[in-house]
Amino acid sequence: MTVNKDPYLEQTEIPPGYLNLMGYVDESQVNGPGCRAVMWVQGCSRECSGCFNLDSWSFEINQLHSVDELVEKITSNARHEGVTFSGGEPFWQAKELAKLASRVKAKGLNVMSFTGFTLEQLQSKSAPTGSQDLLNQLDILVDGAYVQSLAINSPNSPVSSSNQRVHIFNPSLKDNISWASDQTEIHIFKDGSRLITGYLGTQII
Repeated sequence: MTVNKDPYLEQTEIPPGYLNLMGYVDESQVNGPGCRAVMWVQGCSRECSGCFNLDSWSFEINQLHSVDELVEKITSNARHEGVTFSGGEPFWQAKELAKLASRVKAKGLNVMSFTGFTLEQLQSKSAPTGSQDLLNQLDILVDGAYVQSLAINSPNSPVSSSNQRVHIFNPSLKDNISWASDQTEIHIFKDGSRLITGYLGTQII
């Protein structure tokens, strides 16, 4: 059986207890149910045509943040109902994300992740290191690579291409599918930069 090689072991060295991020935003309403912190991890080997986050492909170190720092940042905002992991490919950093997820869940938040892998791949012996640990912490998983020819842009769809699936592991959230594939939002930061997030893209301008 082929085992997925971890690109981080080949290209970068992330210190234990740290995550390599492309970006972070507070109080998003379009990346899962309710008001959420969103983390875009750095690194993805798929290079899907039509990808929203081209800057996330590289596995080079971008923004190093400790798990401790991120837990404090996420849980100190009283408006946050949960946190979403996106990317990039979150499951290449599954081990540390699982630790972060466990700690924010202990504070009452829910955890959601997007992934280009299928659930079946993540449950197999060839899954990236720590995949099952992260799966065990998730309340919601959106799986499957983005396929441009199957793209959906609709207020009635929570996925961006029709091959993707929403897995709800926490039954209490089954009626909370509040995001849709035609939603975007703009965050304006103190330095004047803007982050556009949602299914039409994530970029800092």
